[in-house]
Amino acid sequence: MTGVRAAVLAAYHQPLEIREFPAPEPGLGEALVRVRMAGICGTDVHLWKGELPVPLPVILGHETAGVIESLGDGLTVDWRGDPLRPGDRVTWASSIACGECFHCRVTRQPTRCFTRKAYGISYCCDESPHLRGGYAERILLRRGTSIFKLPDSLPDLAVVGAGCALATAIHGTQHAPVRWGESVVIQGSGPVGQAALAVARQSGAGRIIMIGGPEHRLAISREFGADVTIPVEGTTVEQRRQRVMEETRYGADAVVECVGHPDAVNEGIELCRDGGRFLVLGQYANAGNISFNPHLITRKQLHIQGSWGFEPRHVDAALRMLELGPWRERFSAQVTHRYPLEQAHEALMTVKDWRSGKAVIEP
Repeated sequence: MTGVRAAVLAAYHQPLEIREFPAPEPGLGEALVRVRMAGICGTDVHLWKGELPVPLPVILGHETAGVIESLGDGLTVDWRGDPLRPGDRVTWASSIACGECFHCRVTRQPTRCFTRKAYGISYCCDESPHLRGGYAERILLRRGTSIFKLPDSLPDLAVVGAGCALATAIHGTQHAPVRWGESVVIQGSGPVGQAALAVARQSGAGRIIMIGGPEHRLAISREFGADVTIPVEGTTVEQRRQRVMEETRYGADAVVECVGHPDAVNEGIELCRDGGRFLVLGQYANAGNISFNPHLITRKQLHIQGSWGFEPRHVDAALRMLELGPWRERFSAQVTHRYPLEQAHEALMTVKDWRSGKAVIEP
């Protein structure tokens, strides 16, 4: 092997650049993986806009499936304890926590680890070994990465179609569970919203209402099991609230925000019934502030919960869910646009402009 090509974010709001890096050899506990498919996440768009501080230049991509090319000494099994060998098809948790800090040991929320680093986000590609993101022909996985060997029954399309969204939704609903028979409103029909819808349906939710757009994404929501879809385009906040009240009478038992725009939080609080639960999943990046009257929280006796990222156990749960019922086929069908590495920037802009269900790069 000579050089390895990758798509690099070198400056915010600028086209991704194709660069070549030296091919690495895996060290102790590491794995060199040939990338087969990398998903374009909404977070990648936020990174491109500069809404999260990241070390530039960076190789984006934290939703990835590939094939092991070589293993470093000491790496013999995956996260589940299954043997790993060159040629195995794998995916992996996008971040690594230290396991030693206050949040890892005491509060038991490793997603808030003080030194947590994520592939495609936290690593400057100017620094050796360079290849720490999925928008590349190969990626070098660090020692301590939670790797999952994929069964033949689970195609790359399903794994990357679900992406980080499904694990994120599973983590979030762990904090704010959806109970059997409850009414649920999902705000946002992008990948996180579809994943939250899937988890709500799998959890036994009663009536599920999706608010979002454009229409091709609402069509996906209906395929995922939404009972009612309400378009944002052509409706007002009050009209959407009235429609939710018509469907639920008193408001939803649970509302899950998956939009990523701060105004959605104000709207979502109003859609909860008194004593309802509001889960904020979509505000991963700093997209700005909101102003609302906290009297609403008191008067409605609301339970408001935030959730950040996910842990390896949520990746495990997501992979197991993909093998249940129709989810493998439904998440595979989310992938509507496929691009070669050379068109990585076009792929990113497709997601930015909401033109896709899920867009992927196939290096």
